[in-house]
Amino acid sequence: MKIDVKKLLKKCLLWIVSLAIFIVGYYFVYLYCGYQREISPATLEITDKTEEKLPLGEEVSLMTFNIGFGAYSDDYSFFMDGGEYSRAFSLEAVNENMDGIISTVKANDPDILLLQEVDIKGTRSYNVDQSELFLEKMDGYDSVFAVNYNSPYYLYPLKEPIGKNKSGIMTLSRYNIAYSTRWRLPVEDSLYKYLDLDRAYSVSMISTNGAALMLYNIHLSAYTSDGSIADEQLKLLLEDMKKEYEKGRYVIAAGDFNKDLLGDSSLYFEREEMNLAWTKPINTEFLPEGINLYAASNAPSCRNADSPYRGDGTDFVLTVDGMLASANVTVVSSENLDEGFKHSDHNPVKYTIILEKPN
Repeated sequence: MKIDVKKLLKKCLLWIVSLAIFIVGYYFVYLYCGYQREISPATLEITDKTEEKLPLGEEVSLMTFNIGFGAYSDDYSFFMDGGEYSRAFSLEAVNENMDGIISTVKANDPDILLLQEVDIKGTRSYNVDQSELFLEKMDGYDSVFAVNYNSPYYLYPLKEPIGKNKSGIMTLSRYNIAYSTRWRLPVEDSLYKYLDLDRAYSVSMISTNGAALMLYNIHLSAYTSDGSIADEQLKLLLEDMKKEYEKGRYVIAAGDFNKDLLGDSSLYFEREEMNLAWTKPINTEFLPEGINLYAASNAPSCRNADSPYRGDGTDFVLTVDGMLASANVTVVSSENLDEGFKHSDHNPVKYTIILEKPN
């Protein structure tokens, strides 16, 4: 019997195309069903190490640091910034960066530490539980971890998919954390939600010998269509802070705002402007009475990771990491610690604050 090769090839081609359509369709169903927002509000588990109360009228140090999921050595570039990579170079690179980050933190010895982009399980970070590394090496701190997002497996970029990642924000305090809650932030409804994923902030009540300190750890959206969602997130945060301040409490929010906190960082760091959603100036008109913004200009707090860091004045840099504080908090000093982006695409920011005693 003579075989009709043309018909056979057509059948094979049809089968291959049908299989490809099925696989792609199945993946998009998986992606749609796998995308879910974390429960909110959610009470966070506290790792309880101290009963000490934060003193009023005395200087206290506070640091905020986006650690970039342990991937961003100074020779790293990120695909969503126009760079090359989606994952850390290797497991060894993650551990090396984490060692450097923790050494920097310990050398500055903050009383309160707020961390962002801390992976607890991720393809991109070789499943290193970075929160555990801080717990192992930072003694005497109460701590809480809030999941920012828990993504399904993403196949982009095709060359090296970013994969499945669970990441969040971590707060450590030498003073007792009475309770802590995770609150959901709004995100885009469009396909951008698959790029920027879920967003949240945590608020922790820190015990003092007077009114409590309400401490917010934040990481607002970056990869959005026009930056307006980050504005909505900021408004919601400020509404919550205002309510707590009106109760007579001390209120501080620190972290990565993904907005230019200096208005136009190019004026401070002599760089050309870059018109991205996360480089737009923060809208200070949103600030309610009694809530003030503090951002340092001595050095940048963030670099655009479209290429390895050159350090020759041609990199795009700005300040997106900073602090909001109520009027009953005095900010004695603020400084972006210029680490040369050696272990993260962010430099840590350190503040000295005083919770003023009531009259």
